[in-house]
Amino acid sequence: MITAAVFANVALPITPLQILWINMTTAVLLGLMLAFEPKEPGLMQRQPRNPEQPILTRHLLLRICLVGVLLLAGAFGLFEWELMHQETLAKARTVSVNVFVFGELFYLFNCRSLRYSMFKVGVFSNPWVLVGVSAMIALQMLFTYWPPMQNLFGSAAIGQDEWLLILAVSLVIYAVVGLEKLLLRRFGRRG
Repeated sequence: MITAAVFANVALPITPLQILWINMTTAVLLGLMLAFEPKEPGLMQRQPRNPEQPILTRHLLLRICLVGVLLLAGAFGLFEWELMHQETLAKARTVSVNVFVFGELFYLFNCRSLRYSMFKVGVFSNPWVLVGVSAMIALQMLFTYWPPMQNLFGSAAIGQDEWLLILAVSLVIYAVVGLEKLLLRRFGRRG
């Protein structure tokens, strides 16, 4: 994000302190909740993974790049959209931060399984994910609307239109990764 802003010669869409906020809150409240994820259906019917295979396979690296590009395009695009519509820099940055957080939140539901949708895994099969998501949403509301957090992080209140755009970007991330998993199941290599 910062590299894209430097190359585009525009203001930083997210400040270093806001990046720290995103990393700290999403790692704890979203990423850590995956540690409590129950086993995938059919796990014991699969062939074992080759011990010579790296943990980050080519497929996982491509998925990381795909999600990274989607987050970058969504956050940077909405940042520029806000500035084009004469919104303040603080408001535009708040939208960017929320794109990253909610994009990661929607991606979390796709991360619960590398192969299956959240509906196959079970939406409520890991209650800790729901606890983490609820806490993350509450913290983001504080980040966005509570004056002490606004002063600390340089954020600003955003309206319903911005939330609709943020949710649209998040849904696109969820849908693209879900489609990628569907295509992989249908046409990809087995095992």
